[in-house]
Parts: sequence; structure tokens; C-alpha cells
Amino acid sequence: KMTVKAVKMPCTTPNVYTKVPDGGWGWTIAFAFFFVEALTYGIIKSFGVFFNDLMESFDETNSRISWIISICVFVQTFTAPLSTVLSNRFGHRFVVMAGGVLISTGMVTASFARTVVDMYVTIGIISGLGYCLSFLPTVTILSQYFDKRRSLVTAVASTGECFAVFSFAPAITALKEQIGWRYSLLSVGVLQLSIVICGSLLRPIIIKEQEEVKAQPPEEPTETKYMLENEQTRTSIESIDSGVEITTSPSNVPGNAKAEPKSEEPKEHVQILVENNSTPPEPKTKLLDFSVMRDYSFICYAFFGLFATLGFFAPSLYIIPLSLSLGISKDHSAYILSAMAIAEVFGRISAGWVLNKKPIRKIYIELICVVLLSVALFAFPFASEFWGLMTCSIFFGFMLGTVAGTHIPLLAEDDVVGIAKMSSAAGVYVFIQSLAGLAGPPLAGVLVDTTQNYSSAFYSCAAGMVLGAVFLSLVRPCKAGLCHRQQQCAEESAAEVVPDLPDDFIEMDIGKAENSGKGCDGV
Repeated sequence: KMTVKAVKMPCTTPNVYTKVPDGGWGWTIAFAFFFVEALTYGIIKSFGVFFNDLMESFDETNSRISWIISICVFVQTFTAPLSTVLSNRFGHRFVVMAGGVLISTGMVTASFARTVVDMYVTIGIISGLGYCLSFLPTVTILSQYFDKRRSLVTAVASTGECFAVFSFAPAITALKEQIGWRYSLLSVGVLQLSIVICGSLLRPIIIKEQEEVKAQPPEEPTETKYMLENEQTRTSIESIDSGVEITTSPSNVPGNAKAEPKSEEPKEHVQILVENNSTPPEPKTKLLDFSVMRDYSFICYAFFGLFATLGFFAPSLYIIPLSLSLGISKDHSAYILSAMAIAEVFGRISAGWVLNKKPIRKIYIELICVVLLSVALFAFPFASEFWGLMTCSIFFGFMLGTVAGTHIPLLAEDDVVGIAKMSSAAGVYVFIQSLAGLAGPPLAGVLVDTTQNYSSAFYSCAAGMVLGAVFLSLVRPCKAGLCHRQQQCAEESAAEVVPDLPDDFIEMDIGKAENSGKGCDGV
């Protein structure tokens, strides 16, 4: 026996839609992503305010202290596949909440560190893993809630990182003067615990056009079934002279027989509870889909991310030393860095607005932005005074915002892998980026030490960005060629399935139909 009950879905269950909502609960996800971005990358970029205090407390060099953030960024990107596996296994909400706990634990523990090695473990490894578990699942599920507005919403929500740099750096500096760097770091760790609240808002989403389970009508008794068939037969025989087909209505059925009325399928999803043990097992979800590595378009896009990452970090690290080497004061050098951050905000919003336009090939817009970003990197060594560097920084910050805010969400486009493989592709993509993220700043530092010129660091970044642009330009041709080959294979397989028919096959069937028609006329 089976009992059917309609149960309302609580807030902890997935949101089920027939198509991508382009809003709805997605706005709450965007709100959560804004603060996750601020409490992850915003804190990482603001961590430089602790450098001098750590050097004095631990009596270490600048290079050894800088390895704290280098290890943190490497762990964050290197463990991206792990974040994908855990998200597919336990859900995005649980993974982000666990990441918030790890980030807070690492920061709070680091405030009691006695050596720089303790910092490597607490902030570098523990918090670095937490950053990965918090950031990547949030941006992935945000892309699933939006389609037409995906680029614009993601770009605007990612500005949380830029606003955090403005607010956290002066706030932490003022707090250090009151309670010292250890308690300030402890306060930052407690503040980052709010990522758990943001993670709790990440309701999963399911896109299904049909009902998952349909309630079957109760089977009619055998006696009623026979009575209904007899009534239908009698009615059909009585109406044969008039040539009109009469449909038996429920009122014409004797006894308690009931004809099944025609009804439209319900449009709303209803959760069905079945009290027997015959429920079919749910299909297993792949924890990490490595099939994206067989997609040539994704391979080209991954190489773009690998080389482009070389130009993401070094300019922010070396713009102040470059300006100081040109005789610009520290205050004016800080203004240059602030102008770069402001321009990045406008770049992210502008890129999202442009990519939101229809119809538009987003991969080509991204290519134009990468080419212009390469030009900005090449322009830095030619600047010789304050306003020249200010102009280059604003131009670089704007173009950096257009690329940094869109290169991961662009994986969801059909030109790369599509929304269905977005989760696995993002994990593999960020993992590949980790290699350049770890090697980029040290490579630029080696060039600076060798040439004794900060311009060489910008040349190396520009060269990497140019290589990234080359691979990005190959993404669309590879995708188009792959789709064309798949279509040819499908047509060839369909042609093989059709059997060879004799030439007179159709004529034989037509002859049989004509003979049958003559026989009916004779009757």
C-alpha cells in the first residue's frame, strides 16, 4: 500500500526551478558572495599592514615574512579540486561554512604565534585551505542562479574585495595603535567567522523541466473495469449507424465505477513521500568530472589562466618600489596604489555591464580586455614621473578589473565548458592557476635582483599576459571545431543505423494498401 503526501519544502532544501531564475534567491547569494570576497581576498590584500610589525617581533627579513601570503595563496589555489569534490559530495553550504571556521581558526591561532614558521602553518596552510573552501563554492553556486545577468551580477558582487582594501587597511592600522598587532589580528579572525553566516545562505539549486515523481492513480477494481468496458462497447455499437463516436461519461457508468478525468499536469513541484521500500536509488553525482581535460577549448582556456596569472600579482607588489626608485614620495606612491584599486572597481562593473548585453560573444570581449591589459603592463617602464605612473596605474587597474572579475564565471559559457561542468572546470582551472600564482612573484623578484631594475618585473608580467591572450584566442576555434566533429560523428552513426532497404520496398507497401482499400469497398 502506498500513501502520497504533499510536503512543503523547508528552507534547508534545494530551490527547484524549471529554468535558471536569473534572480530570486540568487540575489541573496550575490549578497553573500560580496562579503565572502571582502573577507577572503580583501583580507589577503590588506595583510601588508602587519608586515613591519611581524618583521620587528620575529626579527625576520621582508622576504621570509612575505612567504606567509605566498603560501596562503598557493594553498588556496592548489586545493581547488578538493573544494570541488567536497562541494559535490556535501553541498556548497557545508563546505563554505567549514571554510569560514578554518579561516577564523588560522587567524586567531596566528595571533599567539611565536615564530614565523607558526605563521606559515596557521595563516599559510590552515587559513589558506579555508579561503579555498569559502571562495570557490560561492562563486560557483552564484553562476548557477543567473544566466542572462550572470556577468553583471558576478562582476558587481566581486567588488567586495576592492571595497575591503579601502576599509580594512586604515581600520586595522588605527586598531593596531590602540591594542597592538596581536589583538588586531585576533579581531580580524573573529570578524572572518561571519563567513559561516554567509555560507548558511547558500541554498542549492536544481533545474528540472519535468516532475521528479508522479503520483499514480489508484487501480480500479476488476469488476468495475469489466462493467466500464461493457458500457463502452454497448455505446459504440448503438452509435455505429450514425457514424458518431460517443465518449462514455462518468455519469453513464453503472454502479460506483469512475472514469478517469483528463487533467493537466501540475506545474508546481511536489515532494512525494512513499511508505514502501521500492524507491529507486538516486543517480550518483561525479565528485570531480575530469572529462573537461579532454575538451580542447578548456585546455586552451586553462593555459590562458596559467600565463595571465603571472601578470595579476606582481604589479601590485612592485608599483610602490618602482615609484620610490623614480624619486616619488611614499605618500604619493600610496595614492598611486589607491587609484589602481578604485579603477579596478569601475573595471569590474563595466565588464559585467558589457558582457550582459545580448547578443554578444563574451570570449571575444575578454580577449580584447586581455590585449589592453598587456599594453598597460608594457607602458609602466616608460613612465618617468608621478602623473605618468598614475595614468598607467589607473589604466592597468581598470583593465585588471575587467579580466579578474570575469575569467572564472566565463567558464560557465558554452564557448568554454558550459554551466553543467562549471563546478569541476573551476576546480581544475584554479588548480592550474596555482602554479603561476606561486611562481609569478618570485620570478619577478629574481629578474629584479638580476637586472637591478624594477621595469623587468613588468616586462615579465606583460610577456605572460601576451601568451595568455594567444591561448585565449584559440578557445573559440577549438570549441567550434570540436562541435563540428561531434556533429559529423553523430550523422555518420545515424547513417549506419538505417538498414539497406530494397528498391521495391515502398512499391510493395503501396500495392498492399491499394488491394486492402479495394477489399473494403467490396464489403
